[in-house]
Formats: sequence, structure tokens, C-alpha cells
Amino acid sequence: MADASPPKWHLAHTTWFFETFVLRPFADTYRVFDDAYEYLFNSYYNGVGQPFPRPLRGTLSRPTVETVYRYRQHVNEHIEQLLMSPGKNLEEIVRRIELGCHHEQQHQELLITDLKYNFGKNPLYPSYVETGASSPEVELSDTLSTFDGGVVEIGHADNTLFGFDNEYPRHEVLLRPFRLANRLTTNGDYLQFIEEGGYQRSELWLSDGWAWLQEKGIRAPEYWIQRDHSWYEYRLDGLHPLDPALPVTHVSAYEAFAYVSWLGGRLPTEFEMEWAAHSKDLLRHAGESGFQDSGAFHPQAVQPDFALADMFGQTWQWTSSSYGPYPGYQPLPGTLGEYNGKFMSSQLVLRGASCATPKQHSRTSYRNFFYPPDRWQFTGIRVARDV
Repeated sequence: MADASPPKWHLAHTTWFFETFVLRPFADTYRVFDDAYEYLFNSYYNGVGQPFPRPLRGTLSRPTVETVYRYRQHVNEHIEQLLMSPGKNLEEIVRRIELGCHHEQQHQELLITDLKYNFGKNPLYPSYVETGASSPEVELSDTLSTFDGGVVEIGHADNTLFGFDNEYPRHEVLLRPFRLANRLTTNGDYLQFIEEGGYQRSELWLSDGWAWLQEKGIRAPEYWIQRDHSWYEYRLDGLHPLDPALPVTHVSAYEAFAYVSWLGGRLPTEFEMEWAAHSKDLLRHAGESGFQDSGAFHPQAVQPDFALADMFGQTWQWTSSSYGPYPGYQPLPGTLGEYNGKFMSSQLVLRGASCATPKQHSRTSYRNFFYPPDRWQFTGIRVARDV
């Protein structure tokens, strides 16, 4: 699958990032580990040179994993040497290293979801971890929280903490009053949509979504498998009977739009999601979430001790907002400007954070973005309604 990369490639590419954007421009005596890596492990930076074709990354039997680890050690050692004597460029060097660390955290998340795609297409459905997902002991509520409208501030607010360039600048947005579901859409919710013919009703689907549905023959979320009239779900702890209490995940934006249309609701905008998370101070109350805390590589059914308790650390949530620049947006200078700005076309924003997201990226202003058919990430649904 073109979107998925081998674990070895992720390690080599994140190493290449530090070599290309820190060592080569600032370490005068640095010698590259291998000239061929500039081509092999470039992802999409056309300003650096022609990237190796993404769909062919899985064919790279060489370099070996051992060689890639030696490449990483080589780069790490030279980064340490550079920091011991950075010259006049320390501020810029540190800025790029910080960006590189957050870039690597993004690839840690991709590595998990790419691994799941690989395992999930194996008919043996192998387990990666033993820890499973858990269900709540009481029935989940279907209530919604109401938020007042008005002019609100959106975007990264704390300049002492890292933020990607697409989270800036902070700006004002006018919101109308809205309501947001206090919990994520569950497998049980979505199964009812399927059983009531949701995948056969063209009136529920966007035109592009209906065409995608017919072309691909999609009839359920990714990793759902039907056997003898029963549904199962592949998780990284193996194949299990579908748990109706767990959040539905691995759905495309097309499926999300159809589901909320079936309910008579809508998807929230990215600004509604950010304002709701900010208003309820969710990050302070979120507690343990995501695989780093729970050890579970799958969304959990969160007991809602407070409204929107599962916004962070379970699934990314599709919004209806097109991914574009904020007013006054400025990409990073030079080739690093390709990091986010070049992708601001034909994609939709997702908010929140998934079970695979590093905790450092669980913040109210984080803007994830994917194309509407994408569903190999842990993507889910939260229903919004007008007041």
C-alpha cells in the first residue's frame, strides 16, 4: 500500500532528516554516510533532490537494518559534536533539531499504523502486543455538550512550547453556537448504520465518496471482517469479535460524512473542535491515554467522568474543514518550507489525537490532515449538531 512504509525506512528517513537539514548545512567537516541515501530516504523534499518513489520503499532489501542502525549512530555522534562547537548558528541548529525530534515522533506514529496495515493484511492476523482493548462497565451516554458562539481565538498560543508552522498564526474565528457529542462514535453505533443499509444508500454519500465506494467495493471500516454473519475486528492484539463499546476507527472521511448524514447531524469544524477542547481544558483532565500510558495499541472505551473525555488519545476525529493556511501563514524558510505548506490542497483536517499519537502531539491546536479516502490511520467520528 503506497501510504505505508517499512519500519527500516522510517528509521533511515528520520536519520536522513537530521543529516540533511542539520549536519550538511552547519557541520563544516561532516562527510555523509552514503551518497545514495540522499535519494533513497528523501520523502518529498523536491528542493533537496528527486525522492525515491514512495510505492517502491518496500522493495529496498538493502541497506540492511544493521546498516541503517550504523547510519543512525554515525549521525547521532556528529550531531553531538556539532552541539559541542556550534559556532554562530546555535539558535538555528537547535530550532532544526527540535523540529527533527517532532518529525521523528510523527514517524513513530506512522510506524505503528504501517505495521498494523502489514499485519492486518496477513491472513494469520498475527498479534503485535498482548494487551487488548477494554470496555466500560456501564452504558455510555449519548448526550451532547453545548457551546456558545462568538469570536474565539484559534491557533497555537504558548510560544514557549513547540508548534508546527501550520498551527500559526493565532487568529480570530467567528463560531455559531454548536453541540458536540460527549463521546466518540462506537462500533455498535456504526454497526447499526451498516445494518440499516448505510453503504447502499447513495443519498447519504458525497458524490466522490459514492464513486469511491463503488470502485473499491467498501462495505465496512478497515480491519472489519465478516464471518458466518458475525463481525470481527483485527487489532494489534489479534483478531477479535467486534466489541460494540469500543470507538469505531479506521474509517474514511467519506464514511464519516455518510454516517453523520444518516444521523441527521454533521461533522464538526476544526475550529469547533479546538474551541471545545480549550473550553473544557481537556488536556489537563485527560489522564492516561494512548499506548504510552495504557500499553494498548487500540482505542479504548473511555468511562466519561467528564464531557469529551475521549477527545485525546483514542482516535483522530474527522472534521469538515479543508486543510489550508491560516490568515497570515508563513511557511518555514527554504526547503523546510515544504514540510507542511505544500500539502494545503484537497485534504481535510483531523483533530484530537489517537492511541498511537505521542503525548507531546496531543494538544488543542494540532492539525492533522489526510485525503478523504484515507483510513489506515486510527481515524474516528465525533458527531456535531447545530443549536
